[in-house]
Amino acid sequence: MAVRRLILGAAGLLFAVAFVSAGAARIDPAARGMPWPARWLLVPGAALLWPLMLFKWVARRAPPE
Repeated sequence: MAVRRLILGAAGLLFAVAFVSAGAARIDPAARGMPWPARWLLVPGAALLWPLMLFKWVARRAPPE
């Protein structure tokens, strides 16, 4: 049970870093101009909700214009 939580936590953290650096701007146009220190505030939420964020990131194929 502890190993499963560790694996899911590590996957969430890895996803959160990738999402904050590339995916947030695809989902929310307001995140495009967001400075990096403010983007890092999204990491805890993205790490906890990574399955939902992954679904939204994949569902949004192209950034809105």
